[in-house]
Amino acid sequence: MVGLQTFLLFLAAALLVAITPGPGIFYIVARTLAGGRKEGLASSMGLGLGGLVHVFGGALGVSALIMASAEAFTVLKIAGAAYLIWLGLKTWREACIVEPSEVRTTGVRRALREGIVVEALNPKTAAFFLAFIPQFVDPAANVAAQLVVLGLISVVLNTSVDLIVTHWAARARDGLAKRPSFVARTRQLSGAVMCGLGATLLVARRAS
Repeated sequence: MVGLQTFLLFLAAALLVAITPGPGIFYIVARTLAGGRKEGLASSMGLGLGGLVHVFGGALGVSALIMASAEAFTVLKIAGAAYLIWLGLKTWREACIVEPSEVRTTGVRRALREGIVVEALNPKTAAFFLAFIPQFVDPAANVAAQLVVLGLISVVLNTSVDLIVTHWAARARDGLAKRPSFVARTRQLSGAVMCGLGATLLVARRAS
């Protein structure tokens, strides 16, 4: 298995990646501002579960096959981008058609489900696991087992950071919620952020 020095280096690198602001953190902030703490927590857990799809997919070689196929990568990319954009437009529309005091929240179950789908359909996450984690794998040992263990650690770190971000985003939302129209406006902003993340994913290129 991985040596202690290599493992500590992996932990440091994985933690640095986890705390670096990226699409996942922006997505969590958007969902928390739109639906509150519970939806933010559910979305964080959803992204974590979606990340497990890539962990086990990478260990089984599925992610490598997808990344090696331009067609498969494109299909997955378009599906993920379309889903994010659809969620963004839906969130924006729902915020615009009702009074601010009547804005409906997404719900914990749906927020969890949407988080899973968003992450599972993100080929950039698959590319990350394939490019990052193998650098710390000992080829003389069980490679699949190492990929799973290191992948799980990476997912736990990412989810932990997402939960912290959810906490602070929820506090910001609670502090500003008394302002007129804040809830509706934050849902509109959240919808715009999700559309932007979808557009960013749409132009993502497969690593050569």
